[in-house]
Amino acid sequence: MSKSRAIDVVVISDVHLGTYGCQAKELLRYLKSIDPEVIVLNGDIIDIWQFNKRYWPKSHMKVIKYILKWIVAGKETHYITGNHDEMLRKFKGFEIGNFKISNKVILKLDKEEAWFFHGDVFDVTMQYSKWLTRMGGVGYDFLILLNSFINFILEKIGGNRMSLSKTIKNSVKGAVKYINRFEKTAVEIAASNGYKYVVCGHIHHPNIEQFQLNGKKVTYLNSGDWVENLTALEYVDAQWSIYTHNPTHFEEVVYTEVDKSNKELFNEMLEEFNMMKKE
Repeated sequence: MSKSRAIDVVVISDVHLGTYGCQAKELLRYLKSIDPEVIVLNGDIIDIWQFNKRYWPKSHMKVIKYILKWIVAGKETHYITGNHDEMLRKFKGFEIGNFKISNKVILKLDKEEAWFFHGDVFDVTMQYSKWLTRMGGVGYDFLILLNSFINFILEKIGGNRMSLSKTIKNSVKGAVKYINRFEKTAVEIAASNGYKYVVCGHIHHPNIEQFQLNGKKVTYLNSGDWVENLTALEYVDAQWSIYTHNPTHFEEVVYTEVDKSNKELFNEMLEEFNMMKKE
């Protein structure tokens, strides 16, 4: 196994653990390939909305366990709540060791302030009609499931993978306008508060773009997701970049580990968590 890449800050969002669309196996490969100093989990890590106790594969449990391993090791870890894991907002302020649950985080990066939040606060449907938003989530989950089946067939016949939802979003003017409005709102608020960076998730649209408002330069960043785009944000040596996961780059990488059941993995996590509380 190759040596893990050192990263100052990694930002991961919209993993949607507990859903069929979540690419947990690929995310786990990525997590094992990096060694971050600071981890920002920017919302919708666990999809509580769509959670079904009958669907929780070992790969999903392994992602949680690996992140817990980082926390136990003392790495600074911020869990920022999103709309799909909004139930965790009642635990805002919870802190153990270097792990903290928040609705937003402000970090100092090379003398500049970075503002991290999920981004669902900008959704009108989220604020005034949650049932409508949840219906959309169910429809999206079905689309991803259908997309997985289509890609399975395409791979079998030697075709290229495709993303139905990305194709739909990029072709519908309303979706494009929504993304542009989302970015513009985030940048305006960041500029008014003097933040150099504004870092979001939520819209499953990875991006790094610089804006200038009233003489102030603001960099907008979005970490994308681990359902369709398989992306994360990395901050190394005062530079931001988008990591885009390519499964073929990991075909030769072999991770040796004992295969364990969900129950065994869960019991190990409890032991590690109890160790944290005693320290």
